[in-house]
Amino acid sequence: MTDVSFFLPNLGGGGAERVMLNLATGFANQGLTVDLILVKAEGEYLAQLPSEVQLVDLKVKRLLLGIPALIQYLKQKRPRVLISALEDTNIVAVVSKYLAGVQTQLVVTVHNHLSIEAQNSTQLKRKLVPHLLRWFYPFADAVVAVSQGVAEDLSQLSRLPLKNIQVIYNPIVTPTLLSKIHEAVEHPWLLPGQKSVILAVGRLNQQKDFSTLIRAFAQVRQHRDVRLIILGEGEDRPQLEALVHQLGLSKVVDMPGFLPNPYACMAHSALLVMSSAWEGFGNVLVEAMASGTPIVATNCESGPAEILSNGKYGRLVSVGDSRRLAEAIIETLDEERNSYVLQHRSRDFSLDKILAQYSHVAKLC
Repeated sequence: MTDVSFFLPNLGGGGAERVMLNLATGFANQGLTVDLILVKAEGEYLAQLPSEVQLVDLKVKRLLLGIPALIQYLKQKRPRVLISALEDTNIVAVVSKYLAGVQTQLVVTVHNHLSIEAQNSTQLKRKLVPHLLRWFYPFADAVVAVSQGVAEDLSQLSRLPLKNIQVIYNPIVTPTLLSKIHEAVEHPWLLPGQKSVILAVGRLNQQKDFSTLIRAFAQVRQHRDVRLIILGEGEDRPQLEALVHQLGLSKVVDMPGFLPNPYACMAHSALLVMSSAWEGFGNVLVEAMASGTPIVATNCESGPAEILSNGKYGRLVSVGDSRRLAEAIIETLDEERNSYVLQHRSRDFSLDKILAQYSHVAKLC
């Protein structure tokens, strides 16, 4: 019998995928038998899967086509716990467990502020899925939200009582992350003797709102001789590159794509900026704190205010306000860096602490 199984569409380079990979690795290191079930074995994080975690590839092109294979897996392996992430994946997990007729504990995890995501999405599926949750999530054995804001939003959407939704923050600070912080950086702008760098990390899409950051950076450039690096890939790259060119920033803004070790980049940057229009948690904020890097973030729904304790550990500004974002960046650049305080706060999001909470919810202890 497998102890813990995780279910995801793939291991693309998103926050939920990183969280599930961290949890799988952590449970495996505790001596539990762990499977990672993927609808299709692909994605940037696939190469980081440790040998202790057994990969189960359903080898189908679409999520719904994986239901028969997942049912068969559950009947054969009968894992003690199945943990899934992302809304349509969670629904498939609920359906598959019900049809398999097994006693597996199903824990569905919610990683985004769903009502805002649905409002901003052009995909019919993204608009419909939140309304389906009230029919399916009551059949899960446990529902986990990655922040209090996500839990409150989910409660309204799904009509689940708030007391029935467990809030467990994401397990960000791992031994691997702490090791990678100290690795050498390859980007020439981050080498000793270079100008200060402002760093941003995330998918190049509407949610991350990097256009506001670029406009804010243009204002910062009028007062400070700094550079901007945006790590990530996504569908908004052409528009963002056009904006950079339009504002005459091509020589001081770089978007090198997805990098396997952004943490060393954080450690060598003057500060990290998160300009998101909405979030579920904001993993990158904890990663920056663990690196000892100062933070400026939008006070979006939801996660940043909880992570930064309402501004105690980093400045919070309104969503979409490029002027105030520029001011906060300049204020932070001019402050003395206090890495110890940030790193101490980051320990609240350590893998060991979060594993203990998941073990309790999943009845593994």
